[in-house]
Amino acid sequence: MPLALLALAIGAFGIGTTEFVIMGLLPDVAADFGVSVPTAGFLVTGYALGVMFGAPLMTVVGTKISRKNMLMLLMGLFIVGNVISAVAPVFAVMIVGRVVASLAHGAFFGIGSVVAAELVAPEKKAGAISMMFTGLTVANVVGVPLGTFVGQSAGWRVTFFIVAALGVLGLAGIARLVPDLPKAEGVHLRHELAAFKNVQVLLAMAMTVLGFGGVFAAITYIAPMMTDVAGYAESSVTWLLVLFGLGMVAGNLTGGKFADRRLMPMLFTALGGLAVVLALFTAGAHNKITAAVAVFLIGALGFATVPPLQKRVLDFAHGAPTLASAVNIGAFNLGNALSAWLGGIVIAAGFGYTSPNWVGAVLAAAALVLAVVSAALERRAPERHAPAVAPAPAAAERPAVAAHH
Repeated sequence: MPLALLALAIGAFGIGTTEFVIMGLLPDVAADFGVSVPTAGFLVTGYALGVMFGAPLMTVVGTKISRKNMLMLLMGLFIVGNVISAVAPVFAVMIVGRVVASLAHGAFFGIGSVVAAELVAPEKKAGAISMMFTGLTVANVVGVPLGTFVGQSAGWRVTFFIVAALGVLGLAGIARLVPDLPKAEGVHLRHELAAFKNVQVLLAMAMTVLGFGGVFAAITYIAPMMTDVAGYAESSVTWLLVLFGLGMVAGNLTGGKFADRRLMPMLFTALGGLAVVLALFTAGAHNKITAAVAVFLIGALGFATVPPLQKRVLDFAHGAPTLASAVNIGAFNLGNALSAWLGGIVIAAGFGYTSPNWVGAVLAAAALVLAVVSAALERRAPERHAPAVAPAPAAAERPAVAAHH
C-alpha cells in the first residue's frame, strides 16, 4: 500500500475525532456558554447537516482543480473550522466553526476514496479505501476518548486546538505524499451528475442510508440502554464506546480485504449479520456480557459494509465518480440522522430503551433486500447493470504512485 494512504488516514482521523468528540464535551460546552445541553446539541445537528449539504457542494467546487489540491483545500477548511470553534467567544460562533469544519467532511472522504482507489491496482481498491477509513474508525478508539479526557481536564477549547493541529499534520502529509494525479480528461459536472441515473449507484446509496441507519439506531441510545437496561455504571459508557470503535476498526479492515475478493457475498454477510445481531440485542441488552459483545459486533458488521458500498459506487460511477462518492458519504450521515429520529420515536412511544434495536434490525434487513435486488439486476442484465472496469494502467503510466510505495 502507498504511503499516501497514511496521509489520507491521518486526515480521516482528525475528521472522525472532531465529529464525535463533541458528544462527550456537550455538558462542558453548554456550561461555558450558558446554554442548555439540548441547545448545545445543535453543534451535533449542525455538523451532520453541514456534511450532507457540504459533500456535493464542495465536490462541485472541486471539479475545476486537481484532486490533490482539493484535498489540501479541504484540510485547510477543516483547520479553520476547528480553530474558530476553539476561540469562539459566543455559542453562535462555535456553531459557525462546526459547520465550516463539516463542509470538509463529505468531500474529503468522497474525493479521498477516489484517490485511494487510483493509487493501487484494480484488485486492491476496496482494501485501499478501507485503509483510508481506518483513520475514521481509529478516531473512535483513540481520538474521541483522549479528546474527551483532555477536554474535561484541560478545557474543551484545548481539544479543538489539538484537532486543528491534527489537520495541519494531515495537510502536510497530503502535500508531501499524495501524488498529483491527473484529472480525468473530458469529465465535467454533467458527467458527474449523470452517475445518478445509474440504478446501481442509487441502490448502493440507499443501502448506505439503511445499513448505517441500522447501526446508529442502536448506538445513538447506547448510554441509557447500557445504564438502565444492562446495569453498567455511567463511567463504563466511554469504554463501551471504545469497544464499539474497536469493532469498527476490525469490520472496516475485514470488509476491505474480502470485498476485493467477493464483494456482494461480503455485503450479504455483513448486512444479514447486522440485522440478526440487532434483533437479538433487544434481549441481550439485559446482560452485561452479551450487551458488550453486541456493541462490538454492531460496530464490526456495520463498518464491514463501508469499503464494499463505497467501492460499488465508484465502480458504477466509473469515469465520473467523485460527486457520487462524496454524496455517498452524505448518505452515511443521513442514515445516522434518520435512525436517531426513528429510535427517539419508539422510545417516546413507551417501547423502552431497547426498542431502537428493532428499528435498526428492520433498517438493516431492508438494506439486505436492496443488496439482493442489486445483485439480481446485475445477473439478469449484465450489460446494463455490471460495473465498468477500467483497464489496469501499465507500470510506466504510474511512476508517481510507484515512488510512494
